Amino acid sequence: MPSIVDKYSINNEKYDRRVKLAKADKEEIYEVYKQGLFSQRELAALYDVSRRTIQFIIAPEKLEENKQRRKERGGSKQYYDKDKNTIEAREHRKYKKFLLNSGVELKKIA
Repeated sequence: MPSIVDKYSINNEKYDRRVKLAKADKEEIYEVYKQGLFSQRELAALYDVSRRTIQFIIAPEKLEENKQRRKERGGSKQYYDKDKNTIEAREHRKYKKFLLNSGVELKKIA
């Protein structure tokens, strides 16, 4: 049975734990890299993300190519772990319920 919080989405980057980098961070990474101040590896270490994430921010066309190749291979289902996904979904619902109960405004899904 679906949970009541499944009808809400977190529309705030501050509370959405799935978002590692805010838009402002991505813009800053792009500008700093273009100026030649830091390497991809240094930026990855500074922002605590992978070098690949930095590469996708700097060259969005590589992200699109990667998505296309992944789709050709069968999508993300090859990495799917049903038990882990169930646990993560349950934890995410608990978190959304906590946000809802603590007064954070969530976006209602139709």
